[in-house]
Parts: sequence; C-alpha cells; structure tokens
Amino acid sequence: MNKANTKLEKLYNKLPESPGVYLMKDSRGRILYIGKAANLRRRVSSYFERPHDPFDKAQGRYKIQRLVSEIRKVDYQKTDTAIEALILESQLIKKYEPPFNVKEKDDKSFLWVEITKEKFPRVLLARGRGNYGPFTSASSIREALKIIRRIFPFSVHPTKRFYPEWRRRACFEYEIGLCPGTCIGAINQKNYLKTIRNIKLFFEGKKEKVIKSLTREMNLASKNLEFEKAEKLRRQIFSLQHIQDIALIRNEEIGNWKLEIGNSAERIECYDISNISGTSAVGAMVVFENDKPAPNEYRKFRIRSIMKSDDVGMLKEILRRRFRNNWPLPGLVLIDGGRGQVNAAQSVLDEFGLKIPVVGIAKGPRRKKNDFIGKAPRGIDKSILIQLRNEAHRFAISYHKKIRSAESLTR
Repeated sequence: MNKANTKLEKLYNKLPESPGVYLMKDSRGRILYIGKAANLRRRVSSYFERPHDPFDKAQGRYKIQRLVSEIRKVDYQKTDTAIEALILESQLIKKYEPPFNVKEKDDKSFLWVEITKEKFPRVLLARGRGNYGPFTSASSIREALKIIRRIFPFSVHPTKRFYPEWRRRACFEYEIGLCPGTCIGAINQKNYLKTIRNIKLFFEGKKEKVIKSLTREMNLASKNLEFEKAEKLRRQIFSLQHIQDIALIRNEEIGNWKLEIGNSAERIECYDISNISGTSAVGAMVVFENDKPAPNEYRKFRIRSIMKSDDVGMLKEILRRRFRNNWPLPGLVLIDGGRGQVNAAQSVLDEFGLKIPVVGIAKGPRRKKNDFIGKAPRGIDKSILIQLRNEAHRFAISYHKKIRSAESLTR
C-alpha cells in the first residue's frame, strides 16, 4: 500500500461501525460536507475507494474527486439508529451550511417536516420550508416519517375539513392504526397535543426525554389501574428503544450522496383520465423536467377499483397508487380538470402528508379556453403547463385506445 493510500485510510479506519453523522473538514477545519450513515466506517470509506464520478452540469452535482481532494479530517457523532442520524444530519446542515451540501442558499428543493398550527396539528412534508430540516434525501425522510407515524399516530386531516359528528367516517389510516381518529373524534385535543409534543422532541434529537416522559406516564397509568393505557405506552417505549429502520439503512447503502439541486418546479407531473362511460378506464402520468418532456418518467395506470363513470374517483385511485411508490416527488401536480379534480388531488396529498402545490386546467364551459384553478410556484410559464396538459391528454388517449382495441379482440 502506498503512502497516499495509507494517509487516506487514516481518515476513516478508526471510525466506528455504527450509525451516526460524519463531518468532512478541510485543512482549516472548515466543514465541507455532512452526511448520515448506518455504518460510519463503511460509508466514509466509500468516498475514497470507489471510482470518481464526473461533474454533471445538468444535475448540478459536484465531483466526488473535488470533495475528496480537500478532505483533511473526518469527525463524527454517533447515534443509536439511522433515523436519528438522519435528523441530526439535518440539524447540522442547517447550522453550518457546508458548501458541498448546499450549492445555493435557496434550498427549496429540499424537504422539510412541517407541523401545522391548528387545533389538531398535522405533520406534513413540504419543500423549502418547515419546522425541521432540510432533509437532503427525500426517500429517507419519507421513510422516517412512516416509522414515526407507526409509533406516534398523527393526523393529516385539515381541521377545517372536520364534519359534524353525524357525517363523520373513519379514514383508512385510522383503520390501520396510523391516524388517532381526529376525523371521528376518537381522541381529544389534550391527548393529541401530547403526541405532537413527543414528535417535536424526537425531531429535536431528544429521544431519551420522550422515553422518560412516556415511562412516567405509563407508571402512573398502571398505578391508577388503567392497564390498557399503560400497555399502549409500554409498546411506544419499546418501539422507540428498538426502532426498525431497515429501509433507511438500505437507502444509505445505495450511496446516493449527491444532492438534487434546483427550484421546486424542476419536476412537474400531470395526470389525466381517459374512459368512455367508465369502460376501458385508464389514467396517465406525464412528467416534465426543466420544462422538457421526460418520457422515461411517464406512467400508465389501468383503473382497478371503479367500474362506472367517475373521473374524480379514478383520479384518486391513480394518485394513491403513484404516491405509494418511491418515485421522486414533484414540485407541482398538474391536473387535467376543474375544481372537483383539484380538490380530489389535494385530499390524496393530505392522506400521504405531502404539501405539494396542485393546479388544474379546465377547458371552460365551451371547451375553448383554459381556466387555471390553483396557484403554481413562481416562475412557471402557463404555456408550459398547457403543453404538459396536452401531452398528458395525448398519452392517456393513446393508452385508452390500446386497451379498447385489446378488449375488442377478446370479445
């Protein structure tokens, strides 16, 4: 082994093989880059051992080689789990703004966790702003929020959408234990705000404080013979002490350290439904990236759950199927339709705890003009949106004709 390799190896060979955050510094002690890891030693060593990627100007990505050439020291902070490493990483990036993490001071492309100021606060993901962040890996923070919601069920229903008791129906998330039932009055505000407080403390890196608080509450419930409540609290404590974040570890091992830089509208997704009185119904998703079609990102959906003419219901189905997938999040959702379709899209985003702008384009009463419903992020040309809508319409009709043709041949 030559001296250069030996010198580089000294930067990481004493790092622990445990979760945590690493801080790469230059000769002056300036922090160049901050990253999270499920295994600190393996993660940091990968920077020095793998081939160096070239600079990708279109994606706004730095060369690994340039970063590595400036590294003179690697500090670290251990955490109990990968999810806590993810949260600590976001705190340190916000504090130090390392040049290889944030190319631009405007970090609208990053996801934040936002806790709304409502009677029953929601926990959402938003681009460019929020209470906790920035999170440079969209897939990791989405997975982390799923884990947290299994421990502390929270609501994604806007308070203004609550209905009188006689009209209330439990949401799907309530049935599977992810929502505490704010939509049907199954939890009061005082107890719900305790849950929100615990979520806030967790995102502030104060897991042990949460566990101590829950333990006191569990002991009190047990003393008062509230055994069901005590058992629920015991399960929460156990879950916090044994967090299963395999998906986060998998994301980390993929090694996608390079950041997605750009404004919130780099990726726009447009959805359209095509059917004849509910028959051969299909949905289509068309994607523009940087104002250009991205055909490799297009997706087709065969409607499965609705057998009648119900464009709004069909739209909800394809959006639910889309957002269950770990695809890149768009900066804008565009709908070929009016107010009903826009509201339907917004309701699905609420279900998934996503805060993404939704715009609809209706053709007007005589189908001779374009009426815009909703507000697009600043800087997006309406002509691009019309072009995208037209492309989605073309793509949906093309798929619909193909399905109809196949069905006619089987009759």
